[in-house]
Amino acid sequence: MNASLLATALDLAARTVPVLPLRAGKLPFGNCTTCRDNACGGRQNMKTAGPCQCPDICHGWAAATTDTAVLQSPAWAEAWQQARAVAYHPGGAGLTVVDLDDADAIAWARQALPATRTVPTTRGEHWIYLGAMQSANAVRPGIDLKSTMAYARWLGPGAGTMTDLPDAVRALAVKEPSPVRPAPLAITVPTGVEGGHCRHRMPSYLERGIAMAEQRITEARSAVHSTVYRTFLAVLSAHGRCGCLTDTHVARLFTAAQAKGESPRHCTDAWTNARTALGM
Repeated sequence: MNASLLATALDLAARTVPVLPLRAGKLPFGNCTTCRDNACGGRQNMKTAGPCQCPDICHGWAAATTDTAVLQSPAWAEAWQQARAVAYHPGGAGLTVVDLDDADAIAWARQALPATRTVPTTRGEHWIYLGAMQSANAVRPGIDLKSTMAYARWLGPGAGTMTDLPDAVRALAVKEPSPVRPAPLAITVPTGVEGGHCRHRMPSYLERGIAMAEQRITEARSAVHSTVYRTFLAVLSAHGRCGCLTDTHVARLFTAAQAKGESPRHCTDAWTNARTALGM
């Protein structure tokens, strides 16, 4: 039995952190023979951690437990003998792990997210926040969110003080509506509008609206994804059918969004989704 890993697991469990052993490749142990093919009802589809009622370890992340008797039971002995690491269920401990996989992801987080406890990983860092949420993979390049129905490898306590889960992290898991049809970045001015001027206001109204939209994006301190989308939606709602928007106006909005860390692809997708939502 890997006594050092079990000791770590017992220490975490005593601090109400649900834990489980990982085998080679940082993978959880698979379903036991009793639960093969989810014969017991598919415990891994449940939203709370905890061992199955069968005696053996199984069900991936949902095997995570704080029950020290279970962790030390004979049924789990073989798993600890094969274990290569300890993992924990962040959501079960009321935590969210922002898994930053490379230097670019870390640089983005330092600009966009509030400081919190950090743990070095092989390739990047784990940023740990107080609060649980739905887990999501690839929310940005090199960034995964691990909380409910997921596990994270235990790599030590880390450094810094954990802060409350910010809206900026929750927003990363919110997917915008998929576009119904592709739309190019270039904006075509509808026919029947003289000179591309807004029919219901003076040209200064458009300029003021674009400036305010730029400011709204620039001043966003959290939920940048959602702010960009809602701002695009507001601009298109006011001016999208007037024929007054030009590529120059759109480029100003995209520039403001990219200065906040948004990728060109996300800007294009957000613009397309906003147009689709308005039936344009």
